[in-house]
Amino acid sequence: MNRHTAIPLLTPLLPNRDALAPYLAKLDHNRHYSNFGPLNGALEERLSAIFEAHSPDPIHVTTTSSATLGLELVLSSLDLPPGSKVIVPALTFVASLTAIIRAGYIPVIADIDPHSWLLTPAIATQAAAQTGAQAVLAVSAFGQPQDTQGWSIFQRQSGINVVIDAAGAFGSQWVKAPDIPVVYSMHATKSLAAGEGGLVVSGNPSVNSTVRQLSNFGINLDANAGFPVGHLSFVGSNAKLSEYHAAVAHASLDQWDAQARLRQDIYRAYRQALEDACGDLLQWQAGITLAAPTIFCLRMAAKARDRLETICQQRQISTRRWYQPLLHQHAAKVAPIIKQPTPIAEAIATGLIGLPFSPFMTNEDINRVVEATRLATASPILAHQP
Repeated sequence: MNRHTAIPLLTPLLPNRDALAPYLAKLDHNRHYSNFGPLNGALEERLSAIFEAHSPDPIHVTTTSSATLGLELVLSSLDLPPGSKVIVPALTFVASLTAIIRAGYIPVIADIDPHSWLLTPAIATQAAAQTGAQAVLAVSAFGQPQDTQGWSIFQRQSGINVVIDAAGAFGSQWVKAPDIPVVYSMHATKSLAAGEGGLVVSGNPSVNSTVRQLSNFGINLDANAGFPVGHLSFVGSNAKLSEYHAAVAHASLDQWDAQARLRQDIYRAYRQALEDACGDLLQWQAGITLAAPTIFCLRMAAKARDRLETICQQRQISTRRWYQPLLHQHAAKVAPIIKQPTPIAEAIATGLIGLPFSPFMTNEDINRVVEATRLATASPILAHQP
């Protein structure tokens, strides 16, 4: 075993030049490079058909230049009063937080479920009752899907708007409730990779048309909208997906099924090897087997995690404490925020660690990570201390 060869945390897999060639040829032929070009339109149609196969309702897809801007624009489309409170889980990537703030709202940091590690309607109900929140940004953390139908019931009963941040959950998170908009990422590290880009998916065409307009600075392009065409009717942003990124997304979508199977196979073998070596000393997020895993995260005793990080650093194995610090632990200038009690998120975070994962991982790579993890959990004292 060569312990001097580094194992990176993530290695993106994007389509090669041969896979891109037919789409780049179309781009050259069209001479249309941005501003809702034909490749972008065709991509939205392809994706709408995929989502509709998993939904009882018509589904609409609108691309954006990133998932972060997609979240910001969907939140803006809710048209809530400035300073409205939006519930978000403590355990998520910072983009969830910044999208709320940039949309002009105040984040309400809430706890998570101890098994799924997700914000749930029950937790949101309690947080809303205590803070008067008017919206929820639920997150499909680590790719685990949110229950859109459950959130739809919550939304109808409470009158509180719900948006789902499913940045890393393409292929696992479906839009089964048409009134819940869901936002996905096409970043280079995601399963549907365009290098960069986002998708806003919903069953409500008015949501998607508003996001489309907001992504084009807020300029009105609809002659029947009550505003002259070309006039600014919203304060939007430049969040359009370029035709180059649409070309990459098309080629990535062509290969998606095969890459999803490869990711599943590696993930299953990897997890089984760790369970065989460490047993119940490792804890896993509850939920479905993901269609196309992109990261590998687990929980262990805090001191065992510290020891594993040291061992991995010595052996050139990359690790990361995913989504830490928790949202409310960032700089004081990231404000204002409202923090609810988050004992579960804080307890889970003490032992959470991300291990290397990519479609390029070999059996030797997996064995090296498993051996490091086994050593880190070998001491009974270290293994069982919180």
